[in-house]
Amino acid sequence: MTVRGQVPLAVAPDGPDGGGGQPEWTMPVPQRRSLGGQSARSLLLTVLGEYVLPRSGTVWTSTLLEALALFAVEDKAGRQALVRAAKAGWLASERIGREARWHLTEQGTMLLAEGSGHIYAFDPTRRDWDGKWLVLVTSIPEERRADRHVLRTRLAWAGFGSLGQGVWLAPDTGRQSVIEPISKGLQRPTRLVCFVAELGEIGDDAELVHDAWNLEDLERRYRAFITEFTRAATSEPSAPFTVQTRLVHEWRKFPFIDPGLPTDLLPPDWPGHRAHALFRQLHERLAADACAWFEEAERRADARHWGQPARPPAAT
Repeated sequence: MTVRGQVPLAVAPDGPDGGGGQPEWTMPVPQRRSLGGQSARSLLLTVLGEYVLPRSGTVWTSTLLEALALFAVEDKAGRQALVRAAKAGWLASERIGREARWHLTEQGTMLLAEGSGHIYAFDPTRRDWDGKWLVLVTSIPEERRADRHVLRTRLAWAGFGSLGQGVWLAPDTGRQSVIEPISKGLQRPTRLVCFVAELGEIGDDAELVHDAWNLEDLERRYRAFITEFTRAATSEPSAPFTVQTRLVHEWRKFPFIDPGLPTDLLPPDWPGHRAHALFRQLHERLAADACAWFEEAERRADARHWGQPARPPAAT
């Protein structure tokens, strides 16, 4: 099932179908403390999607643990994250000597490909708007609180803003196509109807946006992203890898929390535009060196397991 046109809910196994929490793809990376199991697994998904998926789809345990250790993930937490990923069907292991070599499963490959595609396709700089609102009215009895919570969470992730009392809106009439998939798996709401509307003589578009979405918090997050990655240092040998990984890990939460409002409805000097440009520029600049660090870690692992000297990088 997908919401917002492209977001696969499989990317968020602990999200709307598992308790309504934040999607796993959106978990931030704490930088100065050891990461627990949930955050370790989230970071593992970033590493798998950014470095393992584009290459052979296979990787040594030691390579992953070395990569995760750069983010203060302890060995035990890293191994638990791998076991959980395997139980979820994303990875399969092959025992070679004293260690395992991990392979992305078909399910894991699809999960990561869809998630990566959404991350890199996301662009918070939508400019066109025809002035039409999609208004959704929904009602679920109070006693079905679990369904109410899941529906609210899915609608928010799909970019809908809440006006309260079961009234939701989005400045994109094309999002009608996601309403049925969003309600899939839930007992049918007692009321589920949508309208296409334009604002009349009473009311103001800016007031609607203010009431329906917390743009102040989103703006603060974008500015924090800009501040962190504008000053990110890349002088250490592993720095391109750590900065690139953290960059992707932090950016990947925005497709879930940014409703994708058109520029006409955003405050002046909206930082989402600058954050997107910074993400693309920094990712392009660091990609080659970040991948080279990961490949070198794999060569060291090859040397340990096959008893051969680590081969130098192939000439390009």
